[in-house]
Amino acid sequence: MLAPAFALAGPYAPAADVIGSTAIPFDSTLFAGWATGFQDLVRGPVKIDQPGMGFASYGSGADVLGPADAQNDSLPVMSLGDGGRITLTFAKPIRNGPGADFAVFENGFGDNFLELAFVEVSSNGTTFFRFPSVSLTQTTTQVGAFDQVLDPTDLYNLAGKYRRGFGTPFDLSELAGTAGLDVNAVTHVRIVDVVGSIDPLYGTRDSLGNLINDPWATAFGSGGFDLDAVGAINFATLPEPSSLLLLASAALCAAARRRR
Repeated sequence: MLAPAFALAGPYAPAADVIGSTAIPFDSTLFAGWATGFQDLVRGPVKIDQPGMGFASYGSGADVLGPADAQNDSLPVMSLGDGGRITLTFAKPIRNGPGADFAVFENGFGDNFLELAFVEVSSNGTTFFRFPSVSLTQTTTQVGAFDQVLDPTDLYNLAGKYRRGFGTPFDLSELAGTAGLDVNAVTHVRIVDVVGSIDPLYGTRDSLGNLINDPWATAFGSGGFDLDAVGAINFATLPEPSSLLLLASAALCAAARRRR
């Protein structure tokens, strides 16, 4: 078992149920809806430096649709493998509202056993933008596959920061002003597994260029980030069909007047 990364807590929000935590429980009334579809599912290898060992295989895209599971229920989930990804869609676009706009759930079994992922969003389904993320976990000793040593206060904007039953929140205001992204009409949320190796040939880095150290190697079918669910908090308000008809009628009338 590794020692904690730092003797003192880091600068970010602490574990679920601790004062100051941003974790959102699975049964929170904040959630207005959950992912209803998926696409672009790409499984990563179980061990990125040995691709011959095969790819993650546990679960399916259907397992991540609908509500998150309870705090004492670790299944069903879908495992991404090293660097794997999946894109979630929703019944309505997600908008930038007060506070967090959506949350991502993983099935970590403790506050210090955390498998991490990047989160990206798109308002056209083609161009994606990644939330800025930070990992202050030490990078001198590799976190092993089952080591319970990660400190949530060292992690920012990485899905999987909280144990199962608690979602990691994401606030679209952090991406406001990004060219090519409408933060009031986000249609797709993409989850990308963090390759937690501290070998720079294979590991992935946060927004500051730090290697992200998380449980690795997970050389089995359920390796990598285990996605449980993505819950939307702030949905965009879509016009009612009658309103759309009125708008269309007004547009036709305006066009007719211009032709006269």
